[in-house]
Amino acid sequence: MRDPQSIPLNEDARLIPVWSMVAAGVAFVVVEYYWWFILPATRHHPPAPLGLRIYFNLSWGLLAALYFLMVGYVSRDAPRRSMSVRFWMMICFVLPGGIGAVLYFLLRLPVTSRCAACGTHVHNEFHFCPQCAYQLNANCGNCFRSVRITDQFCTRCGHELAEDHMPARLRAIAD
Repeated sequence: MRDPQSIPLNEDARLIPVWSMVAAGVAFVVVEYYWWFILPATRHHPPAPLGLRIYFNLSWGLLAALYFLMVGYVSRDAPRRSMSVRFWMMICFVLPGGIGAVLYFLLRLPVTSRCAACGTHVHNEFHFCPQCAYQLNANCGNCFRSVRITDQFCTRCGHELAEDHMPARLRAIAD
């Protein structure tokens, strides 16, 4: 598994890099300049009503800006998920109309983290490390579904969680 970057999940706003924000701003300004100054000068018929022109100008400008913001998001989110940044950015640029970004969101892998015991990259939904069997998350000893560390009973099967002899480190977090 590739070495993922570590960006805290609660800092999703930092997933859009500054270069992407600058490129989005430049794209918006360029599209507005084109719609307001270049395109009207090349037409040989009267312009559309002002309201319609404003609507189309802003719509195309925002779409261009959104495109660059999405590519920037993919460039920061892919390493967190142990995915190839170059491949997904190329897909986002090559496939027209945002289809590449939609494909990315449909096919992206779950966020990965490290096992505290051996350092292996594991998916966040894993209960145990596949290399050292270290318990990563609290789970029911009867149905093996995820439970919160503060639960007294399993929400799926009603099993009393105190009987499971949860590791001391998970009990310490619950206290």
